[in-house]
Amino acid sequence: MKKATTTIPVVFFVGIDPVQRGLVASFNRPAGNATGVYALGVEAIPKPLELMREILPQPGLIAFLVGPQVQVRPPQVLEAEAAAQAVGQPILVLYGRNEDEVDKAFATMAERQASGLLFGASTYFQVIADKPVALAARYRIPAIYEWREFVGAGGLMSYNVSRGEAGRLAGDYAGRILKGAAPGDLPVIQSTRPELVINLETPKALGLTIPHTVLPRADEVIE
Repeated sequence: MKKATTTIPVVFFVGIDPVQRGLVASFNRPAGNATGVYALGVEAIPKPLELMREILPQPGLIAFLVGPQVQVRPPQVLEAEAAAQAVGQPILVLYGRNEDEVDKAFATMAERQASGLLFGASTYFQVIADKPVALAARYRIPAIYEWREFVGAGGLMSYNVSRGEAGRLAGDYAGRILKGAAPGDLPVIQSTRPELVINLETPKALGLTIPHTVLPRADEVIE
């Protein structure tokens, strides 16, 4: 985007720090041709870990699956390891950079007897959404996904910011820019409203009971 144009207005919705990655000069004054919404990124990782420990009778080993990344050890891995260490939770980091690796990762989880699975943020997992959901069902591994769409496809639960809310905020900015506002004058909005979605059919297949302390906190329950 940055290489393509410095003049055409751009409204983004990203899960990476836009200042740190050079998309904008600052949150309050983007200063260029781009602005938009910054959703929870690595900051969201501790909450799914907490939820997983809450829904599992005995947490045991929890796997963390990471998609294709540029870095050798992306920030979300470091954050997941730090969050797990803080609560004394054993964690197994695995990579699913292609479909073969995803298959091998689930086989490793079964071999290591992982009791739960957390998905790292990755567009790739959204592209192959049916595959990880099917593998989690086959191996009977409770999993918490990044977005609601995984839960609609049969996944157990998802936790992240509301894409509907983020889309509304981005749409508002697009409208303001079309009316003459300069992107560089519109502060980057940090969307922090979380959305917990639970599929009630999936726990039955896993022989799992969602605690009464978790269910009332769901923003949406799929029956």
